[in-house]
Amino acid sequence: MMREDMLARLLSQAATEGSDLVTLRAVVEEASELGANRVLVRMGLDDPGAREDLSELRGLLGAWRDAKRSAWKAAVDWIVRAALALLLIGLAVRFGAWEMLK
Repeated sequence: MMREDMLARLLSQAATEGSDLVTLRAVVEEASELGANRVLVRMGLDDPGAREDLSELRGLLGAWRDAKRSAWKAAVDWIVRAALALLLIGLAVRFGAWEMLK
């Protein structure tokens, strides 16, 4: 609550004495820091291990994206191979190579 008190004092000082650039800058800095801390608390990222948790999550997300990209590439490769195999079978039937095998 110390930051909230400091922010309240700065706002009252700006209201009573007039607001110069330094006071306004201090108000904005304190308000933004207080808001950022509130967000971190609400998200559960205010503990000391949060930095490692976030870096681990980023690593897992990167691995997931790589796996997804590899799966799509493998699927496209199989589709292309199947299409080429069907094309070859169609050409073999068209040119009579199928009857040569009988």
